[in-house]
Amino acid sequence: MQKELENATDYILELEEKVYKANKTSLELLKQLKDAEVEIETLKQYIIDLKQRIAVYIPVKEDSIDKKLAEFINNYPERSKLKIMFMRESEGVYQFGTKRVAVKVEKDNIKIRVGGGYLSLDEFLDQYTPVELEKLERKDPLKRFSEKVAIQKTIVSHGVRESSPVARSPGRSSPMRKTAV
Repeated sequence: MQKELENATDYILELEEKVYKANKTSLELLKQLKDAEVEIETLKQYIIDLKQRIAVYIPVKEDSIDKKLAEFINNYPERSKLKIMFMRESEGVYQFGTKRVAVKVEKDNIKIRVGGGYLSLDEFLDQYTPVELEKLERKDPLKRFSEKVAIQKTIVSHGVRESSPVARSPGRSSPMRKTAV
């Protein structure tokens, strides 16, 4: 009986040792998990910061005007304002929405030819972005269709209906209708 009691005590001590090691391992894993969660959050923030700095315009290497324009666009503080991009056609010539513009760099400032003079790039964007956005909206077939449907619904709800020129009044007989004699 004494021998069995010693064996049981040894067995219990072994189990307690295993439980202790398992608890220690669990605590270590929890600590690693917390560290990983903190690292994930740090990386997410880093990705968000990088996305805000990502170049949205890649210049043609040999074109100094294009390089300057790319530098301006890629470092522009209010990206949400840049709803229409410049598309390079040739050196100093760009498409901005539906508008073709001449661009030059003068004393490290970007100038855009408008009419007989030049505007700074900021002034040009402030003045012409809304105009070009309006043109794009007018060209959007889905928007035009939905507006047309809305107008038709308004007309129908106000009781105004188009009538077909071939439609007859209910009281009149149609030349195609046969009558009993």
